[in-house]
Amino acid sequence: MPAHMLQEISSSYVTTTTIRAPPSMGEQKLEKMSLYSAEDIRPEMKDDIYDHSYQDAEGPTPKLEYVWRNIILMGLLHLGALYGVILVPTCKFYTWIWAYVYYLISGLGITAGAHRLWSHRTYKARLPLRLFLIIANTMAFQNDVYEWARDHRAHHKFSETHADPHNSRRGFFFSHVGWLLVRKHPAVKEKGATLDLSDLKAEKLVMFQRRYYKSAVLLMCFILPTLVPWFCWGETFAHSLYVASLLRYTIVLNATWLVNSAAHLYGYCPYDKNINSRENVLVSLGAVGEGFHNYHHTFPYDYSASEYRWHINFTTFFIDCMAVLGLAYDRKKVSKAAVLARIKRTGDGSYKSG
Repeated sequence: MPAHMLQEISSSYVTTTTIRAPPSMGEQKLEKMSLYSAEDIRPEMKDDIYDHSYQDAEGPTPKLEYVWRNIILMGLLHLGALYGVILVPTCKFYTWIWAYVYYLISGLGITAGAHRLWSHRTYKARLPLRLFLIIANTMAFQNDVYEWARDHRAHHKFSETHADPHNSRRGFFFSHVGWLLVRKHPAVKEKGATLDLSDLKAEKLVMFQRRYYKSAVLLMCFILPTLVPWFCWGETFAHSLYVASLLRYTIVLNATWLVNSAAHLYGYCPYDKNINSRENVLVSLGAVGEGFHNYHHTFPYDYSASEYRWHINFTTFFIDCMAVLGLAYDRKKVSKAAVLARIKRTGDGSYKSG
């Protein structure tokens, strides 16, 4: 990468400014704007802000309804992934590289795409970047962007209640994968229906993906990653299917799920001790930057999902690179003063500067 680009990126790492859109794609000038306050950093959306007033209704918990199709498919997927682990040592080198690159790109489809762009609107993206992210998100196969963002906004607004799709108060297994194996709690459907999703409905690319999602997932998540090693460098079909497809997909799934489970149960709460989300470095390593979860739930409108931007946070590095290319802009960043004030007011005392 050219030195002037690295200089522009690194300068954004040490400042708390918001980068606005350049006047045109051809211009590389970055316009630094004044800091947003916590109240007006993202005034267009509030449905991912925690609703302290919401409480679960009293009464017995509805009986669990198992979704046997999901249970069987998820079981078969993980069995296939385990067989893939056995095959890994005998894979060709290019297959390892292919599987890792596919994992990284599909991970960005979740983190930079479904999460930070479409769920939280923490930055804006031009069409080429949005197209890349929608394809990457399809490669990840974790529901289409519209459904993913709807569930995630509900998770933030009604966190740790029955209206939270993967409520961690129901235990590690439920918040990790169990929530996908049973019917949703009635409160998830009831409160999810109250969310404003008009921004997602208005975006043609998001609705196009939703319309053709099943066939696109079959191609991008399973067929393409299997056929490329088989045809391009003579990998065996078994290695292509079980390693590059099933094992890679299973790792991406579990890395994402750990944000819902481990990052809500294990770690510190330096920003807000009153919520269950935690800072978990190990989760951030697997989920390309999504493990700084106490910060993220405290400041869901920050595009970095972390105070420290590039620190164990490949997703933020990717977004910053896209900003230098003029493809990402209006990145929202919470000021250092606002962060320190919140730490002093609600932190658990574990915060270490830098």
